[in-house]
Amino acid sequence: MIPSILPTYNRTPVSFESGEGSWLIADDGARYLDLGGGIAVNSLGHANPILVEALTEQAGKLWHTSNLYGIPNQQALADMLVDLTFADTVFFANSGTETCELAVKMTRKYFHDKGQPERVEIIAFEGSFHGRSAAGIAAAGSEKLTAGFGPLLPGFTQVPLGDTDAVRAAINENTAAIIVEPVIGEGGIIPLPDVHIRELREICDEHGLLLILDEVQCGVGRSGKLFAHEWAGITPDIMMVAKGIGGGFPLGCLLATEEAASGMVAGTHGSTYGGNPLGCAVGLAVLKTVSDPAFLEDVNRKAGLLRQRLEGLVAAHPDVFESVRGSGLMLGLVCKAPNTDVLKTCYDAELLVVPAAENTLRILPPLTISDDEIGEAVSRLETAAISVN
Repeated sequence: MIPSILPTYNRTPVSFESGEGSWLIADDGARYLDLGGGIAVNSLGHANPILVEALTEQAGKLWHTSNLYGIPNQQALADMLVDLTFADTVFFANSGTETCELAVKMTRKYFHDKGQPERVEIIAFEGSFHGRSAAGIAAAGSEKLTAGFGPLLPGFTQVPLGDTDAVRAAINENTAAIIVEPVIGEGGIIPLPDVHIRELREICDEHGLLLILDEVQCGVGRSGKLFAHEWAGITPDIMMVAKGIGGGFPLGCLLATEEAASGMVAGTHGSTYGGNPLGCAVGLAVLKTVSDPAFLEDVNRKAGLLRQRLEGLVAAHPDVFESVRGSGLMLGLVCKAPNTDVLKTCYDAELLVVPAAENTLRILPPLTISDDEIGEAVSRLETAAISVN
């Protein structure tokens, strides 16, 4: 008999009742140190008082009105995002998956309105992940995501990650855009070199393509910059944002230049819940905190400390771990032992990490993790590594 919850997840047999900062408390009272952050979502930790105050204050006033009317929090958050980024305009959604759908629609509408309706194809990269919607799985193209869900949405081509020559070879008269994660997330925490990101920008400019950046996982301070593409010194035309922007409350947003968004007029897209007063109240509190230069400086300092400690862990356990890679507080432990075995011993050590492709474990702690908690996390990883042996 099928369970009451559709069985699409392989869940770990643990449930949590509460959280405090970098910690989650299970229903049996056990305290787990959270290096997963709800898959890079809990940017300011669990039950952060700033976010609790923002949410409860708004909850006592108004929850939902729909986008038939003005929403002050939404306007304030859009204005702040525009002020802080390349973007001229913002659309609010509830998830990263929804932002992918709009990115595809916006791209195709742009070229349609330019009198080039044949330009619908988007170049993506092998090993990428852009959500599990029809457009998202078609963009990623992997057998794991697409098997059984055909026919796939047409108009996507995948090329090897980091292969600029392959990108150029894939461009034809129907090409509209390139979509890429500055730091590959689900695919194994693989940061793209700055030079490659700059080359993609140059290719888009050369061929009149739109550059779509998926910063759903690597954005909102995770890399040590407000957005990861800032390290490369370029700007996209369209950017997908979610996860960390809501600090745990469902919130996504698509940022775009005025030019890229020129075809999106009234009636071309919408969302019932997107940009609701609750989500935008929390988003404002998150963005005000994370965009502070002093906050980002501290993220970079802690990222350096964590990486240094993880490098030492790898050196001490070369039979379990192979290397550390990533950017900021978005790090990957590449394993020699099966990552599922290491994951199990991490759970036994009451430590939460997140598996990824290429036999990797993702380290995605709250950006507010303390130095002492970093030390404790590496100590528990040490315990886990010893247990694997």
